[in-house]
Amino acid sequence: PGTSQIWLSLLFPWNQYLPIICLIPSPGDKNAQPLTLSGHVGFDSLPHQLVNKSTCQGFCFNILCIGETGIGKSTLMDTLFNTNFENFESSHFEPKVKLRAQTYDLQESNVRLKLTIVNTVGFGDQLNKDKSYQHVVDYIDTQFESYLQEELKIKRSLHNYHDSRIHACLYFIAPSGHSLKSLDLVTMKKLDSKVNIIPVIAKADTISKTELHKFKIKIMSELVSNGVQIYQFPTDDETVSKINTAMNGILPFAVVGSTEEVKIGNKMVKARQYPWGVVQVENENHCDFVKLREMLICVNMEDLREQTHTRHYELYRRCKLEEMGFTDTNPESKPVSLQETYEAKRQEFLGELQHREEEMRQMFVQRVKEKETELKEAERELQGKFEQLKRLHSEEKSKLDEKRRTLEDEINTFSKKKAATELLQGQSFNANTNLKKDKDRKK
Repeated sequence: PGTSQIWLSLLFPWNQYLPIICLIPSPGDKNAQPLTLSGHVGFDSLPHQLVNKSTCQGFCFNILCIGETGIGKSTLMDTLFNTNFENFESSHFEPKVKLRAQTYDLQESNVRLKLTIVNTVGFGDQLNKDKSYQHVVDYIDTQFESYLQEELKIKRSLHNYHDSRIHACLYFIAPSGHSLKSLDLVTMKKLDSKVNIIPVIAKADTISKTELHKFKIKIMSELVSNGVQIYQFPTDDETVSKINTAMNGILPFAVVGSTEEVKIGNKMVKARQYPWGVVQVENENHCDFVKLREMLICVNMEDLREQTHTRHYELYRRCKLEEMGFTDTNPESKPVSLQETYEAKRQEFLGELQHREEEMRQMFVQRVKEKETELKEAERELQGKFEQLKRLHSEEKSKLDEKRRTLEDEINTFSKKKAATELLQGQSFNANTNLKKDKDRKK
């Protein structure tokens, strides 16, 4: 019996359910024939089950905003999601580029979204802009590495893991009307293989429509000539292929952000009030804000998430595993299992470890020999210095003995002279004494 028959025999009596069991083919049975359904079975409710499950779990979406300080990144995010996020004013005197990530829980109807907005603080404000993009690249790679480490764990919990990978990168271009800055081209070139780049022209109400149209053409021409791959809205789905094709021709989006409401006619709209008139944010004749919101949030949010995982993350994962030495095929183009690769790398690592250990041992022995040679040379040098000092000591001792003998001779001579002098003085004293006595006797 097949596996399914065994399990059913354990769960049900054989005599009652024998006709049913005989209809169940064994797994892998090549003679099994498909049956035509005679009525409703219910697997068409599978999409609804997936929708309900996803709705209960909630979704996450991460946006990276890159642009100069004061270009309107925070204002556009507030306008996109129709809320007031916690924003911090940034100065133009930051010593280096910093990335500030803030996560918010949003809910629309019964759908929950965990939104993370990553803002670049001080981007393009330094005098030396050579490495301004490096902090952004490092941040994106760090998020990829965190997901990879979670994926490589023995006990994984990806369904509870907060995915912090960047799904969309809004690159804010200054409305100069001339061309892209070299910093913009270099940064987008470094990021196009790591994130979905959507270029937007910030504060598009500062230039005229004619200049804006020429500026868009100039930007796309420079991106193509420099090989920068920006995100293209998918056109393989028939339901959105027409609108996505049209939106791909509008890139980059010229946007205007504002959280202020101005009364136009009988309704309040988000707009910017100028002395010469009003720029309505949600008026497609004034800017492309509505198109950006529709493409980013309404139509292609799931495709952005999928592209991040299947394209950018997989590229990072493949490069990372290839750096570690893992491959799918051997030089003969035959498949290689992960266990074989692991064993091969383990043996290679052990061999390299032994080789390094032997090198360190030989290096240690050589250093010991060198130290012994140095010690012997130092000992010989010290011995030579000792002999020299000993010889100097002998010479000094000889000189001192000679001086001592000379001094002793002088002392003896002096003592003899002293004794002779004392003797002469005694005789002279006696003579004088006798002479005085004779005089006294005569008197």
